[in-house]
Amino acid sequence: MTDEQLHITPRLGRILMSEEAIYGLILVSGMIVVSGSAHGSSLDAFITVLVTVVVFFAAHVYAGTLGRLAATDGHAGLRASLMAAVHQSSGMLLASVPPLIILLLGATRVIDDSTTLWAALIVNTALLGVLGWIAVARWSTHWVPRLLSALTTAAFGGALIILKAVIHH
Repeated sequence: MTDEQLHITPRLGRILMSEEAIYGLILVSGMIVVSGSAHGSSLDAFITVLVTVVVFFAAHVYAGTLGRLAATDGHAGLRASLMAAVHQSSGMLLASVPPLIILLLGATRVIDDSTTLWAALIVNTALLGVLGWIAVARWSTHWVPRLLSALTTAAFGGALIILKAVIHH
């Protein structure tokens, strides 16, 4: 499965293939586990995840802007540094959309509240696997490294699913 097979634009593909997108999915999964263990409701998880992602995104943009300014001794300019940092960090926001939609469906009772947290974690894990597959598919036509990458990337989500299972049972 490649970007073209998924009908992903080159720009969207670059955003999704960023470390920020993968980190964002893992962050969201961790926040779902933590918020679900503390309160258990989809609404609480939605609010916790949304606020956390926005704060981490803002912190990442701030740090990226400062880093670019420092690396260029300020010659890059504030606006250019800020825009580069926003672009670099946008994967974190984009990756959080599917789980946030699932959590919102639970918060509005479209999906059963108890199922919602698990569904969001499973979707995140599947998305991590897809991102791992596509990342390697960009440089290898062999299925073994693609599969190993998908499994390794998905394992981060799987570890958080196991953590949720241990916390709740």
